[in-house]
Amino acid sequence: MLIALDFSAVLASWPLLVRGVVWTIGLTIVGTVLGLMLGTACACAWARARNLGHRPTALRWAVASYVELVRNTPFIVQLFFLFFGLPAMGLKLSPEFASVLAMVINLGAYSAEIIRAGIEATPRGQIEAAHSLALTPGQTFRRVVLPPALQKVWPAMVSQIIIVMLGSAVCGQISTPELSYAANLISSNTFRAFEAFILATAVYLVLSMLTRRLLMWMGARFLVGR
Repeated sequence: MLIALDFSAVLASWPLLVRGVVWTIGLTIVGTVLGLMLGTACACAWARARNLGHRPTALRWAVASYVELVRNTPFIVQLFFLFFGLPAMGLKLSPEFASVLAMVINLGAYSAEIIRAGIEATPRGQIEAAHSLALTPGQTFRRVVLPPALQKVWPAMVSQIIIVMLGSAVCGQISTPELSYAANLISSNTFRAFEAFILATAVYLVLSMLTRRLLMWMGARFLVGR
């Protein structure tokens, strides 16, 4: 059975697609920046207890529990908990805020584990040299441990950021107007589901390729050159 493709009706709804792309990019940017900040803070808490010579603390156990909880539950369950579960506790979030918060929490946990792996690869001698120069634990982490750790794990971090960007497609399930939500809406309005999702797939593919190139360039520019 041959399918007669007709993209004209789908392309006529280009404002919805553009809006969806803008929302997807916006969610990714905010989620990436805040998620990396959260992941770095969690990795710092772990490093202070592990690599910098301190005993395990309650903060370290809290970070470990958070990382394990997020990494072993589906993203869509985390999203639904924030959007549908928290209102039962009296905390109602907008779809957009719930989506951003879910992406930040998810990326924060994965990036914390990735950065932790990079920290573990840092030679102990570098840390001891930093101590001999009278650097504080915070200065040691920021100047000696973190930059080479990020350099080592940046390709893995880029892949995780792209996974989170593609995972934003489920945010349409709570009416966040990102790309998959736009494709669903166009499909309902035009009855051209095949064409709508072919176009959405192509856009996601382009976004992923461009994001990977941009992030790898940023890594080469700001990390390798340090």
